[in-house]
Amino acid sequence: MLDKAVVVLRATAAAPCALGELCERTGLPRATAHRLAVGLEAHRLLARDADGRWRPGPALGELAHGHGDPLLTAAEEVLPGLRDLTGESVQLYRRDGMDPTARVCVAAAEPPSGLRDTVPVGVRVSMAAGSGAKVLAAWSTLPSAFTDRVLDEVRRRGWAQSVAEREAGVASVSAPVRSPDGTVVAAVSVSGPVDRLGRHPGARWAEPLLAAARSLEVRLAAD
Repeated sequence: MLDKAVVVLRATAAAPCALGELCERTGLPRATAHRLAVGLEAHRLLARDADGRWRPGPALGELAHGHGDPLLTAAEEVLPGLRDLTGESVQLYRRDGMDPTARVCVAAAEPPSGLRDTVPVGVRVSMAAGSGAKVLAAWSTLPSAFTDRVLDEVRRRGWAQSVAEREAGVASVSAPVRSPDGTVVAAVSVSGPVDRLGRHPGARWAEPLLAAARSLEVRLAAD
């Protein structure tokens, strides 16, 4: 039963889903999928969005914080400030240790209102598109979906940007976060509607983003 619960969690991490979609993604009988989803929801490992679809719940992030992860502790201090400065959604991504083709949103800060790019904590996102994927790929030895030219440009600039790559109408800019030994361990991102961020989001937000990345690194070094 634990294995089936994990399957349900992974299915909802890919994208919010109603019961029918959950059955399709997991291959579980309707009654089993419903029972597991409701049980996970009761423990706040799943939650429902405004349309009643299940998505990863707040307890996932709380459990990660409970393990004393210094990066998540630093993110809790830094990401809200970046959100308030930009007025946009802010995320922190790590590569999925079990799936090299995916990255995981491990922390996020959302503006209280208006159009935003909501990425729930725990959601797995493709490593084949988006500025966060470019950053994580640029300083990795793992195979990449991006060309050498794209990754060389990211390394030269020290940040990456994307427009309508991961999702239509969404733009983003991301910067690497390094551990004290210099290894890139995460990507911090600002994302929002193209109408606000423009076709070159890095021109507006790269510097504040790099400053936030440095703040995260300072806190990691001090831990």
